[in-house]
Amino acid sequence: MSDYGHPLTFGSFLTPGNADPTRPVGLAMLSEQVGLDLVTFQDHPYQPAFLDTWTLLSFVAARTERVRLSANVTNLPLRPPAVLARGVASLDLLSGGRMELGLGAGAFWDAIEAMGGRRLSPGQGVRALEEAIEIIRQIWDVDAPGGVRVPGEFHRAVGAKRGPAPAHDVGIWLGAYKPRMLALTGRRADGWLPSLAYLQPGDLARGNTIIDEAAADAGRSPADVRRLLNVNGRFAATGRGPLDGPAEQWAEELADLALTEGISTFILASDDPDDLRRFAAEVAPATRELVAAERADLPTGAPADRTRTGADPAGATGGTRRHTTSAGPTGRPAPVGAAPFAVVPTPDDGVRRSDVRVWDEAARPAGPAPDPQRTYTAHDQAGAQHLIDVHDGLRAELAQIHDLIEQVAAGLIDVGTARSHINTMTMRQNKWTLGTYCESYCRVVTTHHTIEDRSLFPHLRRADPRLAPVIDRLEEEHHAIHDVLEGVDRALVAFVATPDGMADLRAAVDLLSDTLLSHLSYEERELVEPIARLGAH
Repeated sequence: MSDYGHPLTFGSFLTPGNADPTRPVGLAMLSEQVGLDLVTFQDHPYQPAFLDTWTLLSFVAARTERVRLSANVTNLPLRPPAVLARGVASLDLLSGGRMELGLGAGAFWDAIEAMGGRRLSPGQGVRALEEAIEIIRQIWDVDAPGGVRVPGEFHRAVGAKRGPAPAHDVGIWLGAYKPRMLALTGRRADGWLPSLAYLQPGDLARGNTIIDEAAADAGRSPADVRRLLNVNGRFAATGRGPLDGPAEQWAEELADLALTEGISTFILASDDPDDLRRFAAEVAPATRELVAAERADLPTGAPADRTRTGADPAGATGGTRRHTTSAGPTGRPAPVGAAPFAVVPTPDDGVRRSDVRVWDEAARPAGPAPDPQRTYTAHDQAGAQHLIDVHDGLRAELAQIHDLIEQVAAGLIDVGTARSHINTMTMRQNKWTLGTYCESYCRVVTTHHTIEDRSLFPHLRRADPRLAPVIDRLEEEHHAIHDVLEGVDRALVAFVATPDGMADLRAAVDLLSDTLLSHLSYEERELVEPIARLGAH
């Protein structure tokens, strides 16, 4: 059971089909637009129905600005490593440091042999891959003396000139399943990239063990190897099985994989635009929130320990997870590196866009006053800061919705006099984009509140009963915000389906803005100190 502590990233695993060559390019651009971190493509050079993956990656790199790119995984038997190394470095330089290198030892040997590649046994394939990694790394190491020299059995270099160096340290990720490939991953690679569909129960844990032991034997830290995973599934209203259900279920299952199996990059194998949108807008932020909350509740320096200790019911010590060495100002042992509480909640600016009032803000209860003599470790304060960071993300996305509404509203005025059919179609697309963005945002807010209701709030209520009135009020406000979100949903339906509806949509979003921003500030004011004192759960 391991959590290597890497930041979570999310990506897409796309089919490079050539029936409509613009489709995989469009899906890659969509992946960037919806906020995914990584775009990957299959690499099967012998498949005539596919575009050449490295040509496609070059084209996509020119059409995107932020997202990282990789083959998933490169078919090494048909791509000589020295040439591949220069191609990857060149594309990394041209794309501003956005390339990674997924590598595979080879499969489908009949097709590889038919293309002129050499058929290899499993053992030969592993040795050939290790030789290729050495050649690639030497090509990129422009500061080393002399030429590239690898006297390999399958891949050789006898003095090739070094360079170019890539723009950043390109990660080499291996698609590995068997013990020899897993051991090679631990010795030489930067990442392990299997597909969940090809794994049996227990394979992730067994693979991690082999990788970790091989890394240690090679003098490396197991955390030097990022764990990535291709996943596939189905979004549905109700759960029917693993990764077959609502986004909240996906988030919980991926968070479990991150916390118990060390997976930190999840790559969705789907060519469905709606799946990519939901994965980016709903699954990714909810998974990050679940993992961050769990990590925040662990002792610093012990990422693999999943056992939590209980908090003092009175909220005095936060349980046994604090490490102490000396007496603090109150006579209790002071946590190592402790300091006064310095996390600053985001205040409510008092600006209101709507004339409607959903609740009486003056009736909100307050929690217990913090102990002015208490000190908190950096770890304690990081857990409290996490709540503000999540809320800041919601605030930023809400501001983006307001900007989009104004842009689309201006377009609607212009389109009334537009003579061009293209202009009219563009406006329809803009309306659809705004509708999709608003709908996804509403789901993200609902997921965030569900996580709090199920995990954070019950923990805080148990740990410090004095917080009960505040928790009760926050839960009531969640229900009220849910009703406001339903109003946004109704306004969206009318907005997308009819020529009118902008005024109603703007009013619904204004009300959401008033209620949500007020609620977030109140929650931070009352809960950031208790979270630092008691932990997230």
